[in-house]
Amino acid sequence: MSDSYHDQLLQDTPYLRGDRRLDTELLDRLVLQLNRIYPQILTDKEAQKFRNLKVPTGIRLAELLTHLQKKGEEACHEFYRALQIHAEDIYVSLPSRMSKRGPLFFISCFSVAVGAAFLYYYGAESKVLGDAKKILGFTALGLGRRAKEVLVSYAKDNSSRQ
Repeated sequence: MSDSYHDQLLQDTPYLRGDRRLDTELLDRLVLQLNRIYPQILTDKEAQKFRNLKVPTGIRLAELLTHLQKKGEEACHEFYRALQIHAEDIYVSLPSRMSKRGPLFFISCFSVAVGAAFLYYYGAESKVLGDAKKILGFTALGLGRRAKEVLVSYAKDNSSRQ
């Protein structure tokens, strides 16, 4: 896959057009961002066209995406920046963002899970790994709520046994 924003926008267009979270209010914020900060991408006249409430949001969005693709790489890049600023949840769920993770991301996640399982399975019998269990409690600081609860409870449980 190419790393150009133009190609990414081509790939993401069907997803964006089908995403119900991209509503009239968000579309207006994106258009205003592109118009006010980058008037070379969207002129005042073009911004008015894409903000016309008489036209359904889906049609305005499709026209905006087509317009940006015709404007080129910089316009597509600035659209992604505006989307990231105003709708991070949509931005991170785009097909082009998901494919950037690649197989290395999943291998590293699997490796962490295997390492934790290894510590859990063999850690109960070894005094050498006692300190490693305490580290699990500190490791939980940067994780999500559920992972944090599991690691902290495991570290507490094993420290009370010793």
